[in-house]
Amino acid sequence: MAGLVNFEDEEEVKDYLENLGVEFSFQCYKEKDPDGCYRLADYLEGVKKNFESAAKLLKENCENNQHSESCYKLGAYYVTGKGGLTADLKAAYNCFLKSCEKGGKKSIEACHNVGLLEHDGRGNDDEQPNALHARDYYSKACDGGFAPSCFNLSAVYLQGAPGIPKDMNQALKYSLKACDMGHVWACANASRMYKLGDGVKKDDAKAETLKNRARDLHKEQHIASRSLTFGE
Repeated sequence: MAGLVNFEDEEEVKDYLENLGVEFSFQCYKEKDPDGCYRLADYLEGVKKNFESAAKLLKENCENNQHSESCYKLGAYYVTGKGGLTADLKAAYNCFLKSCEKGGKKSIEACHNVGLLEHDGRGNDDEQPNALHARDYYSKACDGGFAPSCFNLSAVYLQGAPGIPKDMNQALKYSLKACDMGHVWACANASRMYKLGDGVKKDDAKAETLKNRARDLHKEQHIASRSLTFGE
């Protein structure tokens, strides 16, 4: 695979992709490299569209090698029942939990997903919402820089939950943190809190600044979305 690939040449691209598959297979099965197995699963999914084989490989790589990214993607397969797997949120929860605890490129998103499943009780054994556990996993993901977790934390403190009293200071803190990371609704919520003096000293100037930030973010995201659509 030396040299540059002419991606306008269909045969050259086909040869390149076939060689990739051979390389990833060698890494996985001969070198016993968990990262190679994950790359092979990615290849099977993205290039070959062989979701059943990808699911099987992800399952082996997660269970036998505790490979964090494989566990995360396997969890996503279980959520929707992809790759011939039966949709199973408890199995998805266990996969996300492994990824969260293991660390890695997808561990922060995995922690967030554990938080979501704890929050509504669909993933844990007793099938009861556990806001305390959800808060802990949201906190871990938020500390890792994942804006949706920071936003969900702000909502937990804004509304209160069993074992977690309402705390407007914490709600504002996490709204502002998520806003700084570019979360539109967090900026809008923080703006509203300052506008109404809801748990915080009323400050029209801060409310207006945050409202403008939310509007700018919404506009940026809309433009980005349109660019992706027309670019395809």
